Amino acid sequence: MVITRRVQACPAGYVLDTERSICTNNTTPVWEDDRLYLDNLQNRGTSCYLYFKIYEPTAKDTILSHYDTVLTRNDFSQTVTETTTGTIYKSLDESQYDNDGEVYYFAGNPTDNWVEFGGYWWRIIRINGNGSIRMIYQGTSANTTGTGTQIGTNDFSRDDLFKDNMYVGYMYKNGEVHGLTEDSLIKDELDEWYQNNLTDVASKIDGNAGFCGDREPSTNSLSSNGSGGTGTTLTYYGAYVRVFGNNKVPTFECQNDRDLYTTSGSEQGNGALTYPIGLISLDEAWYAGGVYETGNQSYYLYNEKTYWTMSPYDVNSDANARVFVVDEEGYLRSWNVSYSYGIRPVINLKSDVTITGSGTTTDPYKVEGA
Repeated sequence: MVITRRVQACPAGYVLDTERSICTNNTTPVWEDDRLYLDNLQNRGTSCYLYFKIYEPTAKDTILSHYDTVLTRNDFSQTVTETTTGTIYKSLDESQYDNDGEVYYFAGNPTDNWVEFGGYWWRIIRINGNGSIRMIYQGTSANTTGTGTQIGTNDFSRDDLFKDNMYVGYMYKNGEVHGLTEDSLIKDELDEWYQNNLTDVASKIDGNAGFCGDREPSTNSLSSNGSGGTGTTLTYYGAYVRVFGNNKVPTFECQNDRDLYTTSGSEQGNGALTYPIGLISLDEAWYAGGVYETGNQSYYLYNEKTYWTMSPYDVNSDANARVFVVDEEGYLRSWNVSYSYGIRPVINLKSDVTITGSGTTTDPYKVEGA
């Protein structure tokens, strides 16, 4: 029989160092609810060596401490336009978790999700399930609109090579639904920008919390059947089915590991990235308060410009590969991958960075050592 036993509390101001603490007989020391538990305690004579370390708040802890209101949502049919300063949203239940766990995210028009990092300004999109902090580029100053909120414009893929399903991919391979051999133009642009601008602060950037370019294919526009996705076959992708299908709800979870873009050596995902940088997903923009074919000029992702997401839309009857965008009126829409639109980098701060500030433009969150 497995026994869980409560023992004395951890000393005030300290936490259990789970990496160094160890018990015999395969017993595991666990710290929960300000108490130390011994899980899987089955044999007498079990001994433990317990190590404690001074508690240092994680980036997640620091950020969450600033928000008095924590809300959940289950209706995503309406835009979120109100000022949401002092408010953060979280997963309603496990159906709204990402690949690592519970998510906290911003929606509407918060004025306290600003970060100054690496010489640039960013807006926090969400706190990922692994505790890392996902941010979208905002510019070299606290601009909210205009060309300064993006690093430039480019086609998503090559303008003479777009009549094939593979070109909806951030990376792709001829004849494969989830191919990872070739880089899209948008990926080339982001990699070059990262190499030129963020390598000095790379130690603070997480490579495990990947970027989802959901290429789950379907020849049915209302529900996913796993068919299509190669050549010029009429295909609707995962985000399309979520927008137009029966459920009409976004997701933070990436359905296929080969579509979760992570760096080499990552604990999950495809490990195909050279640099830990990507784009926002359609689902993240949807959670933030955008709605397909509905304008929203009052949420924090609106910048008066049309810019790319990472989410494939479809390959239509003319064999044009299309990807979702956030457009200049704040609509969530789709455009052909051969069009040139804005690029707004997305990165993830590591969960163990130390953060100061309160998230406003006058007192933005800042990462110590960066």
